[in-house]
Amino acid sequence: MILVGINRTLTLAMQSIRAFVRALLKRRVNPIIQALEKRVRILTPSDRLIAGVLAIMMVFSVGALLASISLALTEEVPAYGGSYTEGLIGSPRFINPVLAISDTDRDLTTLVYSGLMRSNPDGSLTPDLAESYSISNDKRTYTFVIKSSARFHDNKPVTADDVVYTIRSTENPNIKSPRRADWEGVSVSALDERTVSFTLKSPYAPFLENMTLGILPKHVWQEVSPEEFPFSTRNTDPIGSGPYRVANVKRNSSGIPIEYTLTAVTSGTRIPYIKNFIFKIYTNAETLKDALSQNKVQGAHSIDTTGSLSSFALHEAVFGRIFGVFFNQSQNKIFADASVRRALDRAVDKESIISRVLRGHGAVIDGPVPPRTAGTEIATTTSEVAIEAARQILTDGGWKPGDDGVLVKTITVGKKKESVRLAFSLSTSNVTELKQAAEMVADDWRRLGAEVDLKFFDQNDLNLSVIRPRTYDALLFGLVIGRDLDLFAFWHSSQRNDPGLNIALYANSATDKKLETLRTTDDFLSRIDKAQEIATDIRNETAAIFLYTPYFVYRTPADLSGIHLGTISTPSDRFLSADRWYLKTERVWPIFNTKKVEEYTK
Repeated sequence: MILVGINRTLTLAMQSIRAFVRALLKRRVNPIIQALEKRVRILTPSDRLIAGVLAIMMVFSVGALLASISLALTEEVPAYGGSYTEGLIGSPRFINPVLAISDTDRDLTTLVYSGLMRSNPDGSLTPDLAESYSISNDKRTYTFVIKSSARFHDNKPVTADDVVYTIRSTENPNIKSPRRADWEGVSVSALDERTVSFTLKSPYAPFLENMTLGILPKHVWQEVSPEEFPFSTRNTDPIGSGPYRVANVKRNSSGIPIEYTLTAVTSGTRIPYIKNFIFKIYTNAETLKDALSQNKVQGAHSIDTTGSLSSFALHEAVFGRIFGVFFNQSQNKIFADASVRRALDRAVDKESIISRVLRGHGAVIDGPVPPRTAGTEIATTTSEVAIEAARQILTDGGWKPGDDGVLVKTITVGKKKESVRLAFSLSTSNVTELKQAAEMVADDWRRLGAEVDLKFFDQNDLNLSVIRPRTYDALLFGLVIGRDLDLFAFWHSSQRNDPGLNIALYANSATDKKLETLRTTDDFLSRIDKAQEIATDIRNETAAIFLYTPYFVYRTPADLSGIHLGTISTPSDRFLSADRWYLKTERVWPIFNTKKVEEYTK
């Protein structure tokens, strides 16, 4: 049957060739063509079979050649389309840049809204809704021109009035925005429909970071009073100008949102590749982990990565948070002794904390600035070697074992001598991770010869009763270091008392000047260099014991590409480049590598 089929196909092909030749010659006599026609007519079945096989081989050969040429001369690029489903913990209340307070709020707000500027994963800033901006010579006035293509999801243009309305809503004390402090002392005005100006009381280089605040549409919100603002349904059915708009919301029988479907915009300042982002809401980490293992969702962050989740792609990024022990020399004078601070620092087995408490998802640090990338390593020694080195530091500093094994030292106070013991309390939050870390640190110090009393507090009590009044000997706590690397609030001497955040009560006039200069340095790379210089000064004085920075852990499907996390300040920062993520690819010739929105909407 195969031979018959080939024979029939070849016969039809020969007939077509003869017809083509006759039409080409238009009845003109051509001896060569006539000879060819005669030869075709007298082909035997075996001749035809051989000719058919050769023809098939030629077709495959030409096809393979064309495929290899295409592969060599084209490139694979992201293509539009696809859906990605992620699980979140806790239903959002405020998909609103002015009010967002929870991680879920900020996740959706980051995708739905956009600001005049946008943060990049590497920490730099680029215009988003803004077409351009300028800074006055005295570095107090910032002027922005809004792109003519900037549109809200209802297709209304983004104007300077929308920007002014958003800032004034954020400043309104009756609305109680968590971003209100960012705008104290800042005046804002619309110069024309697309131009807006901000004036500061004094220069402040990190101010540009404030421009990432998402812009609200005035025409949607202006009829809502400040008292009604937090209760408006616009907070859960938002209209923004970001790369994604809310297309559908599923609610449970109580009316609480349990699933959000976000669809990519097809016009505006950023056109994303992935068509749909679907967020399913879960009540806790365990139910979310179960959903991951059962493939009900494709991604999630900050979930225990052991066991059944090993098949997911793992992304790690530096979390912009540092954890350490901060001393209060005013409350316990032993910390004024530099040898004590150095020895306590030397004795801590930081690698064990990373391994046991963070399950390997973190990095050892030795200063107040987190590393720039995950995987940064600092040389450490074994626990026994570290304890012996720390004990030698104390011995050289005049400390000796007392009758009960606790180290003691004789010091002079006025004209009298008195004996002091290496005894103090260590306070921290009643959170599993911090409790475990505090217990490990205390065990190392006890082996060294210190008497350590652990104190655990609920987070609110820790803040109100311990941190704000500075009633602690030593405090194990974490600081959030933003992308702007503004260390002023944590280390400037003017911030030693509440509401300042200088919980180490650190004071150094030379470092103060460097911190002030850092605040007026515009260039991003120069800011990094200056921050590292300040970090070196603080580290050299052992102003605190810096323990670790955790990693942000993000699980996604293996086919989700284009993810670049950089340094994460809050979990929502993972979406800073979400418009560049993609699930599909295509091959194109380089000269035609221009993506059109029309292709995406088909």
